[in-house]
Amino acid sequence: MDTSLQSPTQDLLRTASLPGQMRPTAEAHEVSRAAGPALMILAIAPIPVGSNPVGLAFIPSGDLYVANSGSSNVFTIDTATDTVIGAAIPTGTTPAWLTVAPNGNAYVPNNISNNVTVIDTATSTVLTTIPLSGGPAAAAVIPSGNVYVSRFGANSVQEIDTTTNTTVGAPIPTGSGPVGIAVAPNGKAYVANRNGNSVTVINTATATVITTIPGLSQPNFVAIAPNGNAYVANIGSNNVSVIDTTTDTIITTIPVGTNPWGITVGPDGNAYTANRGSNNVSVIDTTTNMVVGAPIPVGSQPIALVVAPNNKVYVSNIASANVSVIQFPPTISTITPNQGPITGGTVVTITGTNLTGATVDIGGNPATGVTVNSTGTQLTATTPPGAAGPADVTVTTPGGSTTLVGGFTYFVPVHATSLTATPALSKLFPPHVYFPFLTATLTDQVTGLPVPNQPILFKAGSNVLGIANTDAQGVARVNETLTLTLILLNHGYEVSFAGAVTPTAILSPSSAHAGVIEP
Repeated sequence: MDTSLQSPTQDLLRTASLPGQMRPTAEAHEVSRAAGPALMILAIAPIPVGSNPVGLAFIPSGDLYVANSGSSNVFTIDTATDTVIGAAIPTGTTPAWLTVAPNGNAYVPNNISNNVTVIDTATSTVLTTIPLSGGPAAAAVIPSGNVYVSRFGANSVQEIDTTTNTTVGAPIPTGSGPVGIAVAPNGKAYVANRNGNSVTVINTATATVITTIPGLSQPNFVAIAPNGNAYVANIGSNNVSVIDTTTDTIITTIPVGTNPWGITVGPDGNAYTANRGSNNVSVIDTTTNMVVGAPIPVGSQPIALVVAPNNKVYVSNIASANVSVIQFPPTISTITPNQGPITGGTVVTITGTNLTGATVDIGGNPATGVTVNSTGTQLTATTPPGAAGPADVTVTTPGGSTTLVGGFTYFVPVHATSLTATPALSKLFPPHVYFPFLTATLTDQVTGLPVPNQPILFKAGSNVLGIANTDAQGVARVNETLTLTLILLNHGYEVSFAGAVTPTAILSPSSAHAGVIEP
């Protein structure tokens, strides 16, 4: 497959001779990159897609759309198997950064053919194509459910009514070369103006410009963190500017990899940048505004990225025609219950993070029936048999493994038992034995099964009549012929089991009384 950037293409997707290929000196407000422990994380096997993939967007089914700018189509990735499914969906020429509206339709800006393809994601078919001049670049959903599309060559943003699939209102002016758009919880849209080195802030309720924030360096994309701040990837200065969306001012700058083109924020609150110049992804903790660990290597010229609800990161690599998948190592927070019988069969719930695709070992043996929730934060599994005592719990995923030492304790379970004794079959006057044996049956009340090879004590008052072991049917027998007088004097006899420890259970004591009857 041809992985070179296809022609014709505007400057929208083309790398340029950019300043700052080497990391610049720290600016005012800039934070150190040495912000966390080193994390050696590698992307798992990439997913081949069409030529020059750019935009990524999740559709309602949970699958992922990939806009291939070189082959002018959209591919669908099944995020359960991380494979391409279905036929390619045709678009206009040079599709870029797409979005999915609340109505389930995908809106794909086509930069060269000057239109927007609308796709029904339920059927993966094209509904219509909306003409839009000015080199449409990126799309984003606004609070009304409509879509904003940046016009890279027309220095403006156009609103599209997602009910009628028509443009509404006049173009909203921006700075030069608008690309990425993100909407904050307060309803303001932040538009990265790559050529204007600024961010335009738009009131989406009135479709008017509130302000323009200067001081950026080829800003390309914007993402909003849970704290409401806007994070802007600066291609030209190899860093991310953090904007307070209340005051619309830059509050700090965070160095990342070389030429960050894309940025997104995951459900864990971390921000991720696609560093096109250094072929890697940087991770930012948005609570501290510091980079976490080492950059994560991906494919050639990563340009955009998204994070799934289960915290897997998908990265489009425009020059290697594939999508890298980053799955972080799993963590274990709790296991409930944390103890169970040595026979196994206990259904446990493990909470943590990054559990998607997990297998579970307990005490070195595989658990069965492992199921993981959609966010990768909880799984259930059934414990295997194990030796009594603490056992390590290990969770393994494609992203790595983690072990909770002594996380589960096996114990020998206590099983209640029951004894039943048959009456002595005797004639009282004159004394006569009709059946020569006294019998007692020992049963495990938990399993309902007879208990073999256990001693049963037979007594009449204080007199021991005999001790016998139970057979395979749990029955013990003692001859009553020589002890009939004692049985008659005590109006019957007693049987008792003192309890025992077996390889699978602690058997509790039990006893019973049997009288005398004449058949």
